[in-house]
Amino acid sequence: MKALSVRQPWAWLIVRPDLAGAARAAALAACDMKDIENRTWPTRLRGRFLIHASKGMTRAEYDDVEGFLDYFDIDIALPGQEKLHRGGIIGAATLTDCIPSAKRTSRWHMEGQFGFRLEEVKPVPFVECKGALQFFDVPDDVATQLRQMHELGVIA
Repeated sequence: MKALSVRQPWAWLIVRPDLAGAARAAALAACDMKDIENRTWPTRLRGRFLIHASKGMTRAEYDDVEGFLDYFDIDIALPGQEKLHRGGIIGAATLTDCIPSAKRTSRWHMEGQFGFRLEEVKPVPFVECKGALQFFDVPDDVATQLRQMHELGVIA
């Protein structure tokens, strides 16, 4: 299975493990879930993939995301920097489109970037995994762990 590394706290904003049920549906309707992942490169990949939270995150990166939320008046309280999972799989999503910057339709889509449209995003229990650039194949042991969690009903 493919995965994409995303730096924290952006990965958390995509997965939003703090939301379930009606609260999750309301956040989706209010565009309070990051529905676009921004990249400088396009992709032809479509379909289900895993969201990997990168291991590295600086205080400045965390502060930049808080500044982004404030600037765009997005009322989301990030968990503390120390509470964010890093260096592993934290969710799954379906990539449905790659949108050029000129056709931006989401407040999460940055100027000058390709926007990967994300749908059907689900958090999964953290599974440690080394990341890589671009889309990468997860190691067999990680895929097996995730499959077992799915079979046990831990993840949908």
